[in-house]
Amino acid sequence: MTETINTIQASKRIQEALTILKEISAPKEQQNERSALCLLALADIRPETSWDQATTPKRRITEMMDWFRDFYGKQYAPNTRETVKRQIMHQFVQMGLIVENPDQPDRPINSPKWCYQLQQQALSLIQSYGSDQWEESRRNYTISVKNLLQNRTRNIPTIPVSLPNGQAIYLSSGGQNNLIKDILENFCPRFTPGGLVLYVGDAGDKFIINETQKFREIGIDLDPHGKMPDVVVYYQQQDWLILIEAVTSHGPVNLKRHNELKKLFQASSKGLVFMTAFPSRKDMTRYLAEISWETEVWVADQPDHLIHFNGERFLGPYKTR
Repeated sequence: MTETINTIQASKRIQEALTILKEISAPKEQQNERSALCLLALADIRPETSWDQATTPKRRITEMMDWFRDFYGKQYAPNTRETVKRQIMHQFVQMGLIVENPDQPDRPINSPKWCYQLQQQALSLIQSYGSDQWEESRRNYTISVKNLLQNRTRNIPTIPVSLPNGQAIYLSSGGQNNLIKDILENFCPRFTPGGLVLYVGDAGDKFIINETQKFREIGIDLDPHGKMPDVVVYYQQQDWLILIEAVTSHGPVNLKRHNELKKLFQASSKGLVFMTAFPSRKDMTRYLAEISWETEVWVADQPDHLIHFNGERFLGPYKTR
C-alpha cells in the first residue's frame, strides 16, 4: 500500500464499529478492537468510507488480516489467525451477524477457501448507522436475528439461499421456504435482473429481510399491520414492484388477496406486478379457478416461462423462431 493512512479517521471508524457491536448486544469478549476491525473488513469500510457505502465482500481470515494492515495500519502476527477464527468469527456466526461459506456451505472445514460474509440484514443495519433510520434498522435486525437463532436453538434445519446480488441468507426449512429459495435463485435472475430484494418472509409469519429504509426511499411507508407478500422485489429497470406469493399449502393471489395487496401498496408510484409462484404446474391446477385476473404465475419446475392471467392486454401472435 502506498496510500497514507488517516489515523484520526481510522480511529473514528474503529470506535463507530465498536458502538455498533455494543448496540446489537455483542458479548463483552467481542467488544474489542480486533472484532471491530473484522466488522469493518467484512463491510469494506475503510477510514474514508461512509457507512452507507458498506458492501459484503466474501473474505478469508488471512485476507481480512492483510486488510487490517493495509487500510488501518494494524499488524497482527500470522499465528493470531486461529484466535480470530475461534474468538471472533465463531461468535459472529453464532450471533447471526455473518455466514460461513455463502458460496459453498458444505465446504470442508480444513479448506483454505473457508470464508465469511455479512448477513443481508446486517448489511442493511450497517448502512443505516449514523442516519435517522438507525433505530428502526436495529429493531428489524434484532427481530430477524432472533428468528434465526430461535430456529437454531430448536434444531430446525436451515436452507442456504443466495440472493441475486450474491449475498447469503438462511431460511428455516419447511413450509414454502424451498419455493422461496427457487424464487430468489431462479425467478429473479431471469425476470428481474439487477432487482433489489426488499422483503423475504420466513415460516411462521416472520421475516428474514425487511428493507424498511429502502421502501421509504422509493416512497412507500408500509402499514405495519398489513399482511406482506412472501417476497417483494424492486425491479429498477422497469420501475416495478414485484409482489410474490409462494404457494405450497395456502392460496394464490385470488381476487381478495389482489385487493389486499393493492391497498397495502396504494401509496406506491411504482408499477405493481402481482405474482403467484407454485412448485409445479400440477400444484397450480389445484388453485386454477381462484387465481385473479391481471396477475402472473410462475412455476419453479419450468422457470423460463410466465403465465399471464389477462389475455386481452397481450393478445397477439408470438414471433416465429
